[in-house]
Amino acid sequence: MRKSRKLKDRSNDVLVCRCEDVNVREIKDAIRLGIQTIDGVKRLTRAGMGMCQGRTCRRLVEQLIAEETKRKIEKMPPPTKRPPVRPVEIGVIAKRVAK
Repeated sequence: MRKSRKLKDRSNDVLVCRCEDVNVREIKDAIRLGIQTIDGVKRLTRAGMGMCQGRTCRRLVEQLIAEETKRKIEKMPPPTKRPPVRPVEIGVIAKRVAK
């Protein structure tokens, strides 16, 4: 069985968010600027704003925040959940306005 390593011990070039191409260094830089929440890191780096909406990278971001700030993940506020935005045809909106 392979021994798992903490993210902070890995290369800063390792991708955390594949959808938005955000690496460990970018996340650590955001944390060092004082960002201590998943939503804050998301706003600054776009990690979690891609196609997967954070389903792939959220736990990695949480882990990095916990490691860098010496806080437990359980003590961090959960990220804000928002439904994905879907395109709506202008005709659908126009029909609603006309009624």
